[in-house]
Amino acid sequence: MLEIRREGPSEADAVEWLYDLAFAPGRRALSSYQLRDGVPPVDDLCCVAIEDGVVGGAIRFWPVAVGDGRAPALLLGPVAVHPTRQGEGIGALLIGETLETARRIGWRRALLVGDLAYYRRFGFFREHVLGVAFPPPTNPERVLGRELEEGGWAGVSGLVSKWRPDSDPLPGFDHS
Repeated sequence: MLEIRREGPSEADAVEWLYDLAFAPGRRALSSYQLRDGVPPVDDLCCVAIEDGVVGGAIRFWPVAVGDGRAPALLLGPVAVHPTRQGEGIGALLIGETLETARRIGWRRALLVGDLAYYRRFGFFREHVLGVAFPPPTNPERVLGRELEEGGWAGVSGLVSKWRPDSDPLPGFDHS
């Protein structure tokens, strides 16, 4: 039976292997990875899909800042499903459950770089982040946002930047 649970230290290597399989090792050169470098993920939102002790899918989230006011936002991704498990709804389960947890623990907004055709079913749209700029060389048409609470993106604009650990406390974020 498939179990969705918080990623633990024992799954870290399997998750990294899965991300390399899904996205290739060059993934770390992308601008989204530069925003993650040196910033711990939001542990409460990093989950795995496991069946019979095997990681079949994984998702992680990082805090980022948007604009001069440095509004906190969640950066969704990466999310990956093992090629032998694709088409089973594992990615949708991971995304749906973690976004609901994010909303419940107090996050107001999320963004990602991805395909609108896939992510619109989870409430991600370009319209939410029209005033938001992602570091180059990201295609601006692939930057999508979702409000986790009504008006979550209202008045938020500017460049997405790396979260500073000395910034205000964030929901579900280990500040130690």
